[in-house]
This record gives sequence, structure tokens and C-alpha cells, in this order.
Amino acid sequence: MLNPDWQRPLLGLSLCLALLPAQACGPEFPLRLLNDRAQTLSELPESNFAFELSRIAPANSATPPMPKVDGGYWADGFHDNLEVREHTEQSQLPAAQAQLIAQLRQLTDARQAYQQGATLPAELRLYSAGAVAFAQGDDALAAEYFQRLLALPAAERPLRSTWAAYSLARVHSYASFPAQSDYAEPPVEAAPLAPEAATAARTNLQLVRELAAAGFDDPLGLSLASLGEQARIDKRQGHWASAIELYASQLQQGSMSGYSSLKMLAGELARMPEPQLLGLLHELPVQQLLTAYLISHAGWSYGEQPVDEQRLALLLQRSDIANLANADRLAALSYQSGHYDSAANFLKQAGDSGLAWWLRAKLALRAGDQVAASAAYAKAAQAFPKEEDWGSRRNADGDHEQLKPQCRVEGESALLALNSGDYLEAFTQLYRSGEIYWLDSAVVAERVLSLDELKAYVDAEVVAPPAVTQEELDNYQPRPVAARLRELLGRRLLRAERYNEAPAYFDSPALQQAARDYGAVRTAGADSWFASDQAQALYAAAVLARRQGMQLLGYEMSPDFAFTDGGYSLDNNYYEPFGPPPAANWPSDAEARRQTASQARPNQRFHYRYVAADLASQAAERLPARSQAFAASLCNASSWLIDSDYASARSYYRRYTEKGALVPWATHFARNCPEPDFAGAREHLWQYRANAAREALSDYRWPLLATLLTLSATVAGVLYRRRQLKQKLSQR
Repeated sequence: MLNPDWQRPLLGLSLCLALLPAQACGPEFPLRLLNDRAQTLSELPESNFAFELSRIAPANSATPPMPKVDGGYWADGFHDNLEVREHTEQSQLPAAQAQLIAQLRQLTDARQAYQQGATLPAELRLYSAGAVAFAQGDDALAAEYFQRLLALPAAERPLRSTWAAYSLARVHSYASFPAQSDYAEPPVEAAPLAPEAATAARTNLQLVRELAAAGFDDPLGLSLASLGEQARIDKRQGHWASAIELYASQLQQGSMSGYSSLKMLAGELARMPEPQLLGLLHELPVQQLLTAYLISHAGWSYGEQPVDEQRLALLLQRSDIANLANADRLAALSYQSGHYDSAANFLKQAGDSGLAWWLRAKLALRAGDQVAASAAYAKAAQAFPKEEDWGSRRNADGDHEQLKPQCRVEGESALLALNSGDYLEAFTQLYRSGEIYWLDSAVVAERVLSLDELKAYVDAEVVAPPAVTQEELDNYQPRPVAARLRELLGRRLLRAERYNEAPAYFDSPALQQAARDYGAVRTAGADSWFASDQAQALYAAAVLARRQGMQLLGYEMSPDFAFTDGGYSLDNNYYEPFGPPPAANWPSDAEARRQTASQARPNQRFHYRYVAADLASQAAERLPARSQAFAASLCNASSWLIDSDYASARSYYRRYTEKGALVPWATHFARNCPEPDFAGAREHLWQYRANAAREALSDYRWPLLATLLTLSATVAGVLYRRRQLKQKLSQR
């Protein structure tokens, strides 16, 4: 076509936009085992302090189940939270009794309180008088009233028996405890109790638990608090092992006061001078507590281990101190400390726990024996209970992991399966983790498994979950991994142009219809008889790819990150031929070839935008170059890329300027694009073709005219000669 000067500078400012990379604060993402495979296999993640403490107080403890109340109310003493007690009395008793008890509490004379409470039931009258005496520091009189209460027949003291026994214990121990903050560090040490007082306090605290177990009312959770109170007494008496076991039982019963107390004890032990500490380390509960503290990193701050802990870790590994009943945890401590020979020695005595087999797998990998490592991983996965959960952790990069040991072990085993070429087994192990390692499952499903391998697995193993509800949509509830995997397969099928198979794997009827529509227009774009019909179908496919490309064609992970709806780009966690070389043969060459073959075309962020632009460009190829539809198709193709890929967007504009006709909106090309007028293109098709032919021949009009005249003269001459010849023949 003619190419006047007006076309060249039209884009100007409209296309010359600075495409600057941006960093933004976004959500935290799950840890990916595939991100650094060597690191994943070499590290032993920190355990969970609360979980490790549960091993000190086994589930078959003789301590009976207790009411699940907030033990923090009683962390500093029974009378420190009057609001809680008053609320209990008001809700538990008739209004008149609760009001009278509140009045008695204001008195300073216990005997007067006892006299004025004559209308109360005996247990309430005695307890109120004892409480006044206790508040005034008259411990002997308080103890007398509480003992009289406990001497009543059981039927006459259902409400205050646990209160009285608990208060009696406090009578014996309360005065010896100095007032202090929960957060004092180091904690203020109180002098040991006299043996008689300690024994009396323990006896009454045990009585609290017995009364609660027998059915006496315990709305304040004093049975639970009694464990902590008894632990405080034992610790003051120097009985660290007993105190640790009691706090651990308190934690197991649901009190976070037990957790905080054990954490404080562990910190105190870690700071203790070595000569004083050595005598305690031989006691198994002390050793278990400190090992739990160290392997869970409970005392770490901002990812750094305190110096005291490094010294303590070495002490616990000493052969004259280590208790082999704790061998698997000591092996874990040795491994985390980098003492691999020591870890191997402990594992000889560690039995068949899940942690022991996990460590054996890691040591086998360090020795280069992947066969032994795979076998050890399999045993570890069997040994860890499915429900065992170490809670949430974060790695050095801030990625979070819900650490369920069985899932983590299977995830690490999956890395070995990938390396040995057992790709389906690797995927199966990762997929069993559900949400935890979904990103790794998605990479293997999307980039490593062949499309037929993935489809066969989904058809056999992954049942479509119930349809999404409106409530789930309104609350932005994530769909189950089964739904996500099926949609990942549906998108792969569409990208592979297997249009008839894809729709059934999408989650919602709307997406299923969109997948059918996309397949229909892609098929029409290839099979329609007329070029204009092909163009219209291809452009319709382009619009679907642009507007719903993430849902229909996007990669779950790189480069599109459908996992985040495209809102965030995670670092690549798979092999790229143009990226840095993989370390330690992770991944294998065979896996790398699979990943390269399955990468996006083009391998660019939001690759479906490029697919949409290319489809619009294919539509333009089937249209008359001087038509509005040709210009509009290229304009839209350019608009879909202009803000992310200037060079590609400009290539469509350049094609328009070289072949297209001037349109009124050309000055806003790629910014304000109309829809193509396919009907107009069909209606004026022959006119466009004639104009195109005329323009193509316009530069050759004089040679063509001369040729035509010459040809005409030649024809005329031939006809004239034939006529003359015919006349001569007729005259003969």
C-alpha cells in the first residue's frame, strides 16, 4: 500500500511508556520444597516446643482430665483476679446470696463475717469467713475455716470444696512467695518452704484435683491451676524434674500457663552456671525439657541462637550425661549442631521413631546413598502418626510451613523420586500433603508429568468436589486442592488444543462454558471455509484469552501464577535453560528436559496475553489490509501488551502502518481501540480487493498501458493478416 509519512510518528507518547520493575509488599507464601532441593534435603527443621513438651507428660498420665479454663487467671494467685471470682459467684448463686457475700468480702474481721453470714449455706458462710481472714493475713484462722468447710458432709459442700482445698494450699505457701511480675527476668527466687509446709501444700493441691475428679464444682479451673502451684513449690524445693513434669501435665490439659512456665524454666536452666547445671542434667525430665528447648529453637531471637545454648548443646551430647531414653531427640540436636558423627551414634540407640528414621535418611544422603535414604524415608513416613503436627514455622526467607512430619518426610522423599525418574510417585507423595505443599505439587503436575500421565491420575484418583457455593465465593474461600488440580489439568488441555476434553475439569459451570466457547472459536478459526469467518472466530478466541486467560490458560505457577490470581510473582522454582545451573544435579537432566518442553510459549509473565495478541494478529492476516477490522484487530493486539512489553506492542503497530489504511482513531492506537467491524469487511470485500489490486498496479500503469497497446496492436495485426489470407483463399 501507499505509505505516507503520517503513519510513522503516530504512537509517540502513547507507546513510549517507561516499564519500570516494581517491588511491592505482599502476602507471605508457603514454603516450597522444590525451591532449593539441596537445602530441603540437608536441613532438619526445628521442632515445635509445645509438641516436644507433650512427650514429657504422656497421654496416659495419671492426672485426670480437667476443665479447660484459662489458667492465666490464676498465674499469680487465687485472689489476684477478683473480677473473675465475683462474676462466677454472681452467675452461680441467687442474687441475694451473691449480694450478701459481696458485702462480707468488704469486712476486715473474719469472725464478724462469719456471724453476718448466718443465713448462707454452711459452705458459703465458712468460705467467705476464711477468705476475709486470708485477705487480712490471718493464715491460722483462714486455715481453720477452710478445714471446717472440708469437714462438712460431701452433700453439703458441692460448690466450695475445691476452693477451700486450693486456699488451704495457698495458706501454706502464699506468704513465702514475694510479689513479682510474670515477666521478671531472671525470676526472683523465693526461699524454699519448710518441709512441713511444702508437704501440706502439696497434699491440699492434690486434694483439689481429686475433688474435681469426683464431681465437686470447679468453675475456676483450680484443679488445673493446682498443677502449676505444685510445680512452683517443687521448683522452690529444688525438685526440678517434678516441677517440669507438673508443668508439662498442666500444658497437656490445655493451660498455656504450663507452656510459658516451662519456657521460663528452660531459659533459667540455659543460663545456669555449669557446675550447678551438671547435677540436674542427669534427670530425664530436665534433659527432655532442654533438648525440646534447643531443637525447637524456642529461645532463638531473630533467627540467631543464644551463646548459652551452644554451650548447653555440647553438654547434652556428652556421653556421661546423655540419656539414651531421649536418643532420637539428642540425635536431632547433634544433627542441627553439625555434629553428624554424634548424631549417627545416638541413632544406634534411638529405636524406630519417625524422627530417628528421618535423621537416618538425611545421614544416608550425606553419605551419597540415595537407595538407603529412600528406604529410611519410607520407614519414617510409616512411623510418624498422620495427625502429628509441629505447628507453623518460617524459614530464613520468611516462607511459612505447616510442619506435619509425615507430609514433610514424604515431600523430601518425592525429591528423590523426581531425581530417579519416578515422576508419578513424586507427584503422589507431594499431593497427599494437600494445602501444605500444593505449590510443589502444582509444579510437578504442570511441568514434569506428561499431559496424559496427569490426566490418567486425575481420572483415577481425583473426584470432582462439590460445586462452589455463593457463600464461598462471597467469603473468598479457597477451593480444595482437588478442584485446583482438576482446573490445572483443564488449562493444560486447552493449551494443548484438546478442546473437547478440557471443559469437564473446570470447577464452575461458568468456566466450563467459557472453555467450551474457547474451543469452539479456536476450531472455527481453523476450519471455517471463508477467511473472514476464520478471522472473526480467531478474534473471538483472542478476546476470551485476554479477558479470561488466567482462568482458562494460565499456569498455576510460573510464569502466570494463577495460584495468586496473577497478583504476585513468586521466584521460579523450576529449571530454566537460560537460568543459573542447578546445583548438585537437582533436577536431573531428564526432569529438566520435561520442564523445558512444558514451559509456557512464550515463557513470559501473563503468557496468555501474548496468546491473545497472536490470535488477534492471525485474525488480521485473514482480513483485507485496508479494512477497519484489520486495523482494529492489530490495535487491540497492541493494547493487550503495551503496558508489559513495549517492543511486542510496537511490532503490531508497525505492521498496521505498513499495510493498513488511515483510521480516525490512529492517533490513539493501542489506547482506545474499537471492536473490529467484520460485517463491514465482508460487505466490501471485493471492493477492498479491487482497490488493493489497483494500488498494487498503480506504479506500473504506463508499462502496462504500453504492453496493453502492444498486445492490442499485435492481436489486431494477427486478425488483419488472417482476414487478408482468408480473402486470398476465397479468390482462388
